[in-house]
Amino acid sequence: MSAPKFFIISGTSGSGKTIALQVLEDLGFYCIDNLPASLVPEMAAKVLSNNTKEHNCAFSIDSRNQDIIGDLEDSFNSLKAFNVETRVIFLDADDETLLKRYSETRRKHPLSDENTSLFEAIHRERDLLKYLQNIADRSINTAQTTPHELRRIIRDETALVSERALTLLFQSFGFKYGGPTDADFVFDVRCLPNPHWHPELKPLTGMDAPVVAFLSNQDLCQSMYQDIKLFVENWLPHFISDNRNYITVGIGCTGGQHRSVYLTEKLKTHFANDAAIHTLARHRELRG
Repeated sequence: MSAPKFFIISGTSGSGKTIALQVLEDLGFYCIDNLPASLVPEMAAKVLSNNTKEHNCAFSIDSRNQDIIGDLEDSFNSLKAFNVETRVIFLDADDETLLKRYSETRRKHPLSDENTSLFEAIHRERDLLKYLQNIADRSINTAQTTPHELRRIIRDETALVSERALTLLFQSFGFKYGGPTDADFVFDVRCLPNPHWHPELKPLTGMDAPVVAFLSNQDLCQSMYQDIKLFVENWLPHFISDNRNYITVGIGCTGGQHRSVYLTEKLKTHFANDAAIHTLARHRELRG
């Protein structure tokens, strides 16, 4: 019988914690929203005392907890004593995105009042949750992530615990829409020949055969691919030895449709051959 898996979901209000918890609940996790930090060890003890079946649990901890200050570190130190597989996921977004989301939904921030503006509440909340943000196994910026994409990311996260030492995500994007805020490495491939200027290729993407054939015949594309591949290959062992379990490599072209998509797929295919690495590919601008 495998040990229970504990997921801790936290982050700023409006960043997508409810969606994350709903996904875990759909996957069979026993979920508790807004669990007081002081009750985390007690909840773990109760779950582990039931040795008749496996229980995977997910707890949401956020600023609605009145006992959050001073309890977080002690609670998580106590949780370590149970020797359970625990994964902390921290969700956030930039101030502008959070302000816009609250404006659209017209909801009240849990820390705002007649003396505290929404902007001040968001920053106070980040300060309260700083400990969880610092110890998070995965920090996810949802500013440019749709609810559908966030659901997929959380589902992927459930496969990480106890499966592989490291997950390697290659993500294509378009610089014209802004760079990724949560990438560990970003490679700019805008210097490569652009299929956009070929009328028959413009409406296609880097996953379509004509674009793949075009870019495969470009020496500069192959040189760029080899350089990125060698860089990642050379540095991955050092990140693994440092107990890193998630690395995001951003590949950016102008619009995120052709060159970055092509290279992302090519890199993902190469590193997927390593059974010790869980390799993913996402294309930020190819939605729907």
